[in-house]
Amino acid sequence: MIASAGPSRSVMFLLHPLLQISVLLDPTLWLPVSASPTDDNVLRAGHGDHGEPGHEETHKDSYSTFASEFLESRYLSDEGYPFPTAPPVDPFARIKVSDCGITKGCIRYGKPGCDAETCDYFLSYRRIGTDVEFEMSADTDGWVAVGFSSDKKMGGDDVMGCVHDDNGRVRIHHFYNVGQWAKEIKRNPARDEEGVFENNRVTCRFKRPLHVAREETLVDLHLSWYYLFAWGPAIQGSITRHDIDSPPVSDRMISIYKYEDIFMPATAYQTFSSPFCLLLIVALTFYLLMGTP
Repeated sequence: MIASAGPSRSVMFLLHPLLQISVLLDPTLWLPVSASPTDDNVLRAGHGDHGEPGHEETHKDSYSTFASEFLESRYLSDEGYPFPTAPPVDPFARIKVSDCGITKGCIRYGKPGCDAETCDYFLSYRRIGTDVEFEMSADTDGWVAVGFSSDKKMGGDDVMGCVHDDNGRVRIHHFYNVGQWAKEIKRNPARDEEGVFENNRVTCRFKRPLHVAREETLVDLHLSWYYLFAWGPAIQGSITRHDIDSPPVSDRMISIYKYEDIFMPATAYQTFSSPFCLLLIVALTFYLLMGTP
């Protein structure tokens, strides 16, 4: 028995490596291994870039590959399909001056023919449901504002202002004019706020209700008001005195229900159009002509 055991063991010793090789060469004997649905190689196995079979990508064993697969797995559903991603935030939509006098009212102050990007000051308004949408822009790195007044003087006015702060943001604030001083009011009726500072201009867009409860610091926009226009520098997000000593004011009360395109020339572009100025020019001309020998 002991003598016959030797050949048997030697035969088994020789067959064992042969069985291992045969198992490795026969794919039908391989044990199935379930792959993660998020494995990039599994998703691509058997399909090329254009749906063609036989395309595989070599897995790179590196930290970057691991990190990408880990992040990818966090944003895939259980079936291995990617979840929809949030749409990118739209940039500030430029103000369309072609709609002035048609679908919105506009006030321009500056050089003749200027628009929202070149006027010293620009304001537009339009009704949207129960709200009024305002767009403002001014040639400043600080703030731009519009006031609603029962007269043409500063004092006792409801004011909406867009302020550029030190962090580069443009925020909408609510003020109330106490004499020549603008006091910020905590109750801010603005919503859907947008603002941008670029090309040394502060530009903003916001809405506020057309009708509000009667309050000293908040007016009803369905009524007509004189519009006060102002802009100037800001320090650490706080407004300072406006750029010009006598900010422009609308010549007449403005109705939110009437869309006009009003141009107000800046001081440098104003002409002598009053009767007194014309009479003075005629008198000076006559004097010069009569005084000539």
